[in-house]
Amino acid sequence: MADLVDKALATLLISLRIAPALAFAPPFTLLRVPAPVRLFLALALAGWLVAGHPAETWQATDWRAGLPAAAVAELMMGIALGLALQLAFAALLTAGRALDLQAGFGFASMIDPATRAQAPLIGTLFAYAAAAIFFLTSGPADLLALWAATVEQVPLGGGHAGAGIGLLAAYVSAVFVMAFGAGGLAMLVLFLIDLAIAFISRTLPQMNVLMLGFQVKTLATLVLLPPALMVSASLFLRMLRFALESAPRLM
Repeated sequence: MADLVDKALATLLISLRIAPALAFAPPFTLLRVPAPVRLFLALALAGWLVAGHPAETWQATDWRAGLPAAAVAELMMGIALGLALQLAFAALLTAGRALDLQAGFGFASMIDPATRAQAPLIGTLFAYAAAAIFFLTSGPADLLALWAATVEQVPLGGGHAGAGIGLLAAYVSAVFVMAFGAGGLAMLVLFLIDLAIAFISRTLPQMNVLMLGFQVKTLATLVLLPPALMVSASLFLRMLRFALESAPRLM
């Protein structure tokens, strides 16, 4: 009976490592999955980890003495993993917002069905493309392997303070560089179009430059986006793997 209680408590604690990523981090928030389903999935994965790592979970003794402290430590580790994915997708949304402003779509936005928040048009396209790549490749398997590795390296109740601001800043800068690299070609072409229209406005001041620029840049954006997404697929995959690789250092 005591072993059963220990296993149940260990499963609940380990689920705090998993639930934040499933509940608050893309790509999972891009899917309209009911909250109870996310909760049961977190508990099921936690039970799988507890069954596969008894020595690091329910058989360990450190967490029994300070159950509230162990719960806080597990939750902080889960938030760190969710933060790594959240920042990666936030970088894609920011790069998409920059493209929206250049293309003249700055006044338009979409409503994210999961968060009910406004999202940029091209940024949403980037985010869903990255989510599709995550689920079509080894993303879920890599995430499961990461959770299993954290249990092996940081047993239940053995959490520590989070990473320093330097590691977080280095991670943020890296994912933002990758995100803007995904839209770099389109940004360069739109900048050259702006430059050309500026020269035209100096030579033909009677021309309606605003309407001309909006039409040309809209057409150029629609032409450039498909090849940009196709070329950036490997970059999206590298960004997601970098996020999963960096998550343990942020814990």
